[in-house]
Amino acid sequence: MNLNQAISLIHTQATMKLKSQANALVLSYLWWVLEPLLFVALFYFVFKYVLYRGGDDFFIFLMVGKIPFLWFSKAVSSGANSIIQNKGLLAQRVIPKIIFPLVNCQEAFYKQLFAFAILLIFLVFNGFANLLNWWQLVPLILLQYILIIGVASFFSVFVTFATDFTVIISMFMMGLMFTSGIFWDVNLIQDQSLKELLLILNPLAALIDGYRQVLMYGNDLTVKYMLSVLVWGVVSFFIGAYSLSKYSNSLTRRLFS
Repeated sequence: MNLNQAISLIHTQATMKLKSQANALVLSYLWWVLEPLLFVALFYFVFKYVLYRGGDDFFIFLMVGKIPFLWFSKAVSSGANSIIQNKGLLAQRVIPKIIFPLVNCQEAFYKQLFAFAILLIFLVFNGFANLLNWWQLVPLILLQYILIIGVASFFSVFVTFATDFTVIISMFMMGLMFTSGIFWDVNLIQDQSLKELLLILNPLAALIDGYRQVLMYGNDLTVKYMLSVLVWGVVSFFIGAYSLSKYSNSLTRRLFS
């Protein structure tokens, strides 16, 4: 399978999965918009009116952090489980295993475009219309996409070998939710070296801060942190893709054992 065939297959399978999911739900495609908004509204209520945290723009602050995180968590979890979900197809045809996490990640990307559209509308209506700076969303989204397919491909190796790893992924996502600056601003960390360490070792924290700098504050992205995200994404993808290819037969035997 050459590159063009692989890209075409990934796109076709992703769009088919989208249509299948939409047809199975009463609200159909509307859920792609409602789901992130409901998550944000829930956390906003808890932090604003139960814990009494957050300022005047806390809803937007939370929205800009939570929507990229939901994309990451849902796409990575879906991609990690993709090979097991396609066990029946693998029993019938020989397909490179890397295709399956990429299909699920592409499906999540198409859904996320709707969520980003709603986010931008909310930003404009709330006075955050730094339109001249929004071009930086393109590298931000691309970097997050690379990170997602990298982590999903890497995790899919472990989930295929042992489904118990899905529990670890859930714990991993929970940890990221509270350490990536979704509910708090990483720039409030007074220890500069600790802040730098967090933004380099936690690429999701760097991305979320990047979204806020671009969309809310009209600032430029910090190249150092974005390069760190790129390195995390590329390295994890190549490790995952190599492992899925190198140990393909072993993973197949494990899958059907």
